[in-house]
Amino acid sequence: MLRYLRGGVSPLALAIAFLAKAPAAHAAEGGDAGTVSELIVVGQGDRPITVQPRGLSVSLGQTEFEAINAINVEDLMKYAPNFFVRKRFAGDDNAVVALRGANTVQSARTLVLVDGFVVSNFLGNRYDYPPKWNVVGPSEVRQFDIVYGPYSARYGGNSMGGVISVTTRAPEGQEVYASAQTFVMPFQEYGFDQTFRGYSAEGGASYKQKAGPWSVRGGFRHFDNVGQSMTYNLLTATTGTGTPVTGAYDDKRLASPVFGAASPVHVVQDQLRLRVGYEADNGWKAEAMAFAWLTNQDLTDSRTFLKDAAGDPVYQGRVTYGGRTWNATGLTQSESDRTEYLGGVKLGGPLAGWDASGNLSRYWIARQDARTSRDSLTGAANGTGTQTLGRTPGWWTGDATLERSFGDHRIAVGLNANLYETDQETFNTTKWKTATAPVFSASTYGKTSLWGMFAEDAYQLGGGYRLTGGLRFDSWRAFDGGIGKLVGGGRVDSGYATREDTSVSPKLSLQGPLPAEWEMQVSLGSAVRFPTVGELFQGRIDDITRQIDPQSFDPNLKPETSKDASLILRRSFGPVRMTTSLFYQNIDDAIFSFSGLNPFGTVVSSYKNVDEVRQYGLELILEATDVLLPGLDIDANASWMSAETVKNSANRAAEGVMFPRIPEWRSNGNIRYAINPAWKASLGWRYATRPNSDLFGLSRGDAYGFQSEYFTVDARVSWKVAEKAQLSVGIDNLFNDQAYVAHPLPQRTFVVDLKTGW
Repeated sequence: MLRYLRGGVSPLALAIAFLAKAPAAHAAEGGDAGTVSELIVVGQGDRPITVQPRGLSVSLGQTEFEAINAINVEDLMKYAPNFFVRKRFAGDDNAVVALRGANTVQSARTLVLVDGFVVSNFLGNRYDYPPKWNVVGPSEVRQFDIVYGPYSARYGGNSMGGVISVTTRAPEGQEVYASAQTFVMPFQEYGFDQTFRGYSAEGGASYKQKAGPWSVRGGFRHFDNVGQSMTYNLLTATTGTGTPVTGAYDDKRLASPVFGAASPVHVVQDQLRLRVGYEADNGWKAEAMAFAWLTNQDLTDSRTFLKDAAGDPVYQGRVTYGGRTWNATGLTQSESDRTEYLGGVKLGGPLAGWDASGNLSRYWIARQDARTSRDSLTGAANGTGTQTLGRTPGWWTGDATLERSFGDHRIAVGLNANLYETDQETFNTTKWKTATAPVFSASTYGKTSLWGMFAEDAYQLGGGYRLTGGLRFDSWRAFDGGIGKLVGGGRVDSGYATREDTSVSPKLSLQGPLPAEWEMQVSLGSAVRFPTVGELFQGRIDDITRQIDPQSFDPNLKPETSKDASLILRRSFGPVRMTTSLFYQNIDDAIFSFSGLNPFGTVVSSYKNVDEVRQYGLELILEATDVLLPGLDIDANASWMSAETVKNSANRAAEGVMFPRIPEWRSNGNIRYAINPAWKASLGWRYATRPNSDLFGLSRGDAYGFQSEYFTVDARVSWKVAEKAQLSVGIDNLFNDQAYVAHPLPQRTFVVDLKTGW
C-alpha cells in the first residue's frame, strides 16, 4: 500500500479499487445481508464510544481510571497507544497532545471535546495553545474516547491528528461526592534540592427526578501546587571584567554553564461546573452546561546559583567564572491571572423520522492579565516591566446533525461552524506588580471563521461488512487581523488582507470479518487544516513605512492537506485480544515555525509551509483479562513510526530528516491486579526513544533544552475502605527518570487520594 501511495496514486482511488472487490467476493459465497460486526474499539465495552470509530479508536473508562494516579484530567489518557501529553508539572496550562506524528507543538491538529463542546484552543498552533483540559476535574470524568486520524466527514480539518472526546458524569439519582488529594515531589537538579507539594479538593452533588423530566449535577474543584522551575538560565560569553563568582554548574551536555533558574511555578486553580438536563415525553432531551475556570500563576521566586566573594547571591550582570567573563541575564519575575468560561446547550430527539441533534457553545477568557518584570532586580524592587492583557479572546462553535436509516443505509448529514477571535495588548509599566502607569507597546488581533457541511452513508453489506463513505466541504475565512505598535510616541496599526478558502475532503471506510476469526477495518481519507490566527498574524510593523513588513511573515501561508490511510486487524486468542494498526499520512504544505527563506527571499524565523511531510508506522496493542491469575489484567502497546520531511524548498537541509519531536518508538501500558474485593494494585509505564529537537536533526540531546527519551514507571495501590469510600496511594516515575521536553519533566512524585460518595 505504501509503495502505491508514494507513487502518487490517490488514497480515494485505491479505496474504490479495493472496496469494489470486497462485496463481490462475499456475494460469490452466497452470503445474505447480515448484521454489521461490532465496532473495532480498543478498551472498555460497557459504554458506547462517543465519536465515530473509524481508524484506531480507544475508549477508556472507570476500569482504566482506577489504575491511574490522576492529578489532572489529561493524566487519565497517559497509557493510551502511541500517545503522549506534554505535561511539564501538575497543573500545567500547556499540556499539548502528541498523537502519533502530531508533535507537542502542533496543538491545532487535535480536536478535543468536553460533552460535545469544543475546548480546543485553535487561536494558535504551538505549545501554549493546548486544549482547555482544566474546565473538568479527573473525578468528574466518566469516559475518554480517542480516535486517531481524520477518517470521518463529521469532523473538520483540525481532526488531522485525531479526535478526543471527554464525557463527564451525568446526573443519576441523588448523590453527593467528594475527593481529596495530595502530591509530593522531591526534586534535585543543578542548584535545586527541594520538595514541591500540592493538593486538590473536589466535590459536588447530583439529582435526578424519579418521575420527572429534570436533572442537575454541580461540582467544584480547588487545586494548589508548586511545580519545579521550567527554565534554566545559562551564562553567555562576553568580554571585559566582571564580579568573581562561584556556584555555576558546568554541564558538558550544554553550551555554557547554568547559573540560575526561573521561579518554581505556584499555580492555584478553581473550577466550577453545572449541568442541567430535561427529558420530554416525546423523546427530546435538552442539556445546558456551564463551566468556570479561575487560574493564578505566581513566578516570583526566581533563583540564582551564583555567589560573590562575600557569599551574597548574584542575580544578573557581568561576572567572572572559570577564568572567563560572562553575562548573567534572563531572570525575571511574573504573575498572571485568568478567568475562563464555557457555556453551551445541546438538544437531541426525533424529527420527522430523523434522529436530530445539535449544540451551540461559547468559550471565552473574560480576564487575562500577565505581568512581568524587566529583569531580576526590577522584579524584586517592583520596578519596570510589562503588562499583557487579553481582550476577551475565545470562540463560538456549533453543529447540527440529522441521521436516519433507509434499509441497509444509515445516512447522516450535518453542519458545523466556528468563530475564533483574539485581541491582545502589551503595555510598558513603571511598577510591574501593580501595572502602574501603563503605556501602550504592541498588540495583535484577528479572527478566523469556518463553516462546513458533511454527508455520510454507512451501508451494511452482506457477510457482516459495512462500507462508510463520506464527503465534507469547508469554507474558511481570516479577517479583521492586524498588529499595533508604538512608533514615534503614538500607536500605529496596520491590517492584514482578508483571506478566504474552501476545501473538499472525501472519506471511505470498510469494516468486516476475515477468515480465522480476524476482524478488519480499512479507512482512507483526506483532511485540510486551515491556518490559525496565531500562524497568520505574526508579522511586525516597519518603523519607516508604518505598515506590516511583508518580509516578516508569509502572506501566502497555505493550509496543510493530508492524505491518510489506516488498516486495523483484530483477533482474540482466549483471554487475549490483539489489535494491529498500520497507518500512513502524507501532508502537503505542513505549517511549521523554522528559519528559512520566505517568499521574498529573506531568511526569517516564522511559520512557513514545509512542502511535504510523510509518516507511517505500526501499532501493536494487547488487552488481556484474567491472565495467569484471576483478576490480573494487562493493557500493553508498542508503536514504531517513521516521520520525515520529504521536501522543503525553503531549506533543503531538512529533507530526509526525521521530523522534530516525534520518537521512532513508543510504548505505554498498564497492569492491573484485583487482589481481593477490597484491594487493587496497578503498575504502568511510558516509554519513548529520543526524537530530534529541530527540523534539521542537528539538535539532539538528553538535557535541558532538548527533547529527550523517557522511561517512567508508575505504581498504585487502592483500598476500598467502605462501600463508597476508597483510599489510594501511588508513585509516578518510580525510578526517578530525568527527562525533558526542552523543559524538565516531573521527577518521582508521591500521590495520596481519598474518594467518597453517599
